[in-house]
Amino acid sequence: KWKSLYQIQGERKRIMRETCSKYKSNNRRIITPYHVSRIFVEDKYRVLYCEVPKAGCSNWKRVLMVLDGLASSTKDIQHNTVHYGNYLKRLDGFDHKGIYHRLNTYTKMLFIREPFEKLVSAFRDKFEHPNNYYHPVFGKAIISRYRVNATKEALRTGSGVKFKEFIQYLLDVHRPVGMDIHWDHVNRLCSPCLIDYDFVGKFESMEDDANFFLHLIGAPQNLTFPKFKDRHSNEERTTTKITQQYFAQLSPSQRQQSYDFYYMDYLMFNYSKP
Repeated sequence: KWKSLYQIQGERKRIMRETCSKYKSNNRRIITPYHVSRIFVEDKYRVLYCEVPKAGCSNWKRVLMVLDGLASSTKDIQHNTVHYGNYLKRLDGFDHKGIYHRLNTYTKMLFIREPFEKLVSAFRDKFEHPNNYYHPVFGKAIISRYRVNATKEALRTGSGVKFKEFIQYLLDVHRPVGMDIHWDHVNRLCSPCLIDYDFVGKFESMEDDANFFLHLIGAPQNLTFPKFKDRHSNEERTTTKITQQYFAQLSPSQRQQSYDFYYMDYLMFNYSKP
């Protein structure tokens, strides 16, 4: 089993590197703190983890906290502790020497997910549930820009954004609000053409990939990747079928433009066109 997982890793890294050399001329660029601002550091097992939201990042942070000795079990760590506790160090918090030393000697990994599924998962999480950041900041701007005859209530709260409106915002070159890490390109979040990742895991094969990674770094044998769903745990995970239901609400040209928007992620991580 390990042997086939080694081969899969080799293949994923090859495709990523080939895509980079074909499309990106930035392999000679200097790595700045900005490029590593999404990378979490675990010094004990020498791990660098680039956070990709909606691809198991909450549970990966739990695993890093256990590796770091901050908790004895992933089950003990609450959602808010993971995201707002600031227990884990980020790579951009180190000086130039500290950043380069870790990039050159630690195991660098990222976990990704099929781009449309990741997008729908983010939409469901941020816009279909009460949220005191995404509704006022993104929701209000999206509704006022893209909804004809919006009600005063919708404009006041920013709640009830429709998927089609969200996609209009995403594809608009003059977006009323900026991008957000939950729907940005992996390419932009983790700079895989600039940083040579040692391990590329996929959400779709999470259990195998995660436990293989833990084996590679020599993690304690009793530490396995948690299976629980972090938020809205009574709700079904975003699947291919659910994703298709959301994308059915769009016009063919919006679907094509959405694919174009994530084209590099599809290519670089070898996901077939939906």
